[in-house]
Amino acid sequence: MKIAPACVLFLSGCAGTQSALDADGPSALALENLIILFVAVCGIVFVLVMGVMAWALVRSPGAPDRPRPQTERSMGRVVAGAVVATFVVITFLTAASFYATPGLDRGKADPPTILVRGQQWWWQFTYLDPDPARTFQTANELHIPVGTDVRLRLEASDVIHSFWVPNLTGKQDLVPGRENALTLHASKAGVYRGQCAEFCGLQHSHMALLVIAEEPDDHARWLEAQRGAAAAPADSEAAAGKLVFMSKPCAACHTIRGTEASGTTGPDLTHVGSRSMIAAGLLDNTRGSVAAWIADPQTLKPGNNMPLVPVSSEELRQLSAYMKALR
Repeated sequence: MKIAPACVLFLSGCAGTQSALDADGPSALALENLIILFVAVCGIVFVLVMGVMAWALVRSPGAPDRPRPQTERSMGRVVAGAVVATFVVITFLTAASFYATPGLDRGKADPPTILVRGQQWWWQFTYLDPDPARTFQTANELHIPVGTDVRLRLEASDVIHSFWVPNLTGKQDLVPGRENALTLHASKAGVYRGQCAEFCGLQHSHMALLVIAEEPDDHARWLEAQRGAAAAPADSEAAAGKLVFMSKPCAACHTIRGTEASGTTGPDLTHVGSRSMIAAGLLDNTRGSVAAWIADPQTLKPGNNMPLVPVSSEELRQLSAYMKALR
């Protein structure tokens, strides 16, 4: 009676926002097929081995033994056959793996290109454009158009990270001093969760990202909105929060386009209010979470590069209002 719930729990891992067995892109589909092939072949081998073992265990102990030379010849043929079969299976699976791997870097000649830079412990996305004035940065949430190959240039600033969005593609490392590449392609609109898949330090498990696949028209509107400068505060509390932001060390570490803040150490905050999460997936982007993060980032995410900036309770309310107004 307990087998059915266990099977349901096991199969629940085959779907969802972060599952290699719920593919929504050509690269992920190739890897899904590869996984199924490996499981099928290994399952057949397992059944055969268990069958032979069972036969050996249940064979009648009273059966007359064959002459020793004949037994040795038979065993030799069995061992030789097993060696050949092992070689064939391993060669076949290796060839299938090599055949699927190039699909991770598939793509057209000139797809849209995004520079992905791994930081400790967050993701920086730079949307490149031939016109430098139209290039902009975001953090932790990657927007792509549905049905289009998107070329990712992968770099790291500090240690080795690994970009992995299992619903859309396989893993690819980001190595300091070296540029790797990966192609994303989403077959349908949706939100896909990703994760750093290479241990990169204390907060490795808190280095998530979201890939948001949108219809082309929606994506074009998002791009234009993101290229714009930050909107002026619409109320007095947010306006006061802007003054606090500019007077504190915040402006030395973060950029808010359209203001004097031009720091490059931390994420670009120009449109931070439009994101669904902060701190690389650690917290939902609510005003309370923003206030908690500003008040004590080291308690929430020990070891991150954001220092504790002393602010009063009133300044904290104003700063959180300003951050949520940046849409």
